[in-house]
Order: sequence, then C-alpha cells, then structure tokens
Amino acid sequence: MHYELYYWTGIQGRGEFVRLALEDAGAAYTDMARVHGDEVMQPFLDGAQDGLRPFAPPFLVSGRQVIAQVSAILDHLGPELGLVPEAASRRMQALQLQLTIADLVAEVHDTHHPISGAKYYEDQKAEAKARAASMRDERLPKFLGWFESVLEANGGLHPLREHSYVDLSLFQLVSGLSYMFPRRMQALRPTLPRLHALHDRVQRRPNVAAYLASERRLPFNTNGIFRHYPELDGDA
Repeated sequence: MHYELYYWTGIQGRGEFVRLALEDAGAAYTDMARVHGDEVMQPFLDGAQDGLRPFAPPFLVSGRQVIAQVSAILDHLGPELGLVPEAASRRMQALQLQLTIADLVAEVHDTHHPISGAKYYEDQKAEAKARAASMRDERLPKFLGWFESVLEANGGLHPLREHSYVDLSLFQLVSGLSYMFPRRMQALRPTLPRLHALHDRVQRRPNVAAYLASERRLPFNTNGIFRHYPELDGDA
C-alpha cells in the first residue's frame, strides 16, 4: 500500500501524529502538499474528489478511501502498519487514548488562540495569558498525570503493554509541550518519569531517529499548534 498524506506545508501540526506512524513503520507514502503545494488539497476540501469530504487536513488517501481526523486515520493505519494490538478490545483502548491526546491538543491550540482561530495571537494576548495560566497549573498536570498513571498500570513501558501508535503520539505530545512550555514541563518532569522515559525510547527507535534527523522533520515554530511564547510559559 502506498499512502497519500495531505497536510499544510511549513508546520508539523496535527499531520505530524500521522507522519510519525508512517515513518516508524517504514510505510511508503507521499506527503502530497510538500510535493505539489497546499492547493493539492483543495479539490478534496471542496468535495470535488471521490470519497467522504474532509472538513480539514490532515487526511489520508488509502486505496479508495479518504480518511480524515488524526484519531480515525491512526485507527485505520494501526492494523495495516502493525502499530496496534490485534485484539478488538485493545484496538479500542488505543483509540480511546488517541482521542484523549486529541482533546489535549485542542486545548493546546486554544491556549494561544482562546478567542478566535481567525485572529492573530497578538490580537488576543491578554486572554491567551490567562488561558495559559490555567493550562500550566491545571490542565497539563491533569492530562499528563493521567497518561503517567496509564503507563504505570500497564507495566511502565507502554500504555498498551506493547509498542503502538499511541507511543508515537505521546512522544509528539511531550516534544511539542516541551517546546511550548519549557519551564513548566521541566517543573513537571519529576512527576512524569514514565512519560519522559517513553519519549526518550521512541526517539531512539531506528526509523524515528532517522526521520528526526532528516529534512522531513520540520522544526516547531510559532505557526503550528505547539507555539512557544515566553509570556505564556510564565516568563513575563
């Protein structure tokens, strides 16, 4: 199977969760917008292509299917790439974990854009600063502490007791949050030993390490979901 991944150029964004799974599995895929430009997505977004019309990227073309939403894409790819346990119950557990990651990613985005995604960050800085205080003090400890407890309950190494796409997504989550909130994540680190150990193991996986060292892995920046603004990390 050769996959086609569609996501905006210039940022990691939500597409990176899918990209990490494809890279880790050594799957054959084309990052379509990076090859053909962002306009290659428009016929799908306009409903001019066969398949279910996606609301927004990322979406994946797999055979004749067009699959949107990160969690749905990974649930589809998991069995094909060997990145989810075979049992239906375990696959459902993986999906539940991924959906919880998606909940936190949505809150991360709304931290720097609490009023409107259509407005610049500079137009909502005061509101973002207030929202960031809640994220740092309440939401991050709650979400990350829960993932830490899931790891502990399942042997400490993997949330599903074996490597899966959830491991890769938790790696991306920790990486992004460490870029966005370096001070707060450093302060929380002693309470999240298993989560950080998982992050370190994932980045040493051969295919992941090769990807991270390549030009395909774009750096975090202030156009993506995980944005570092010092004032939101409590620096000012």
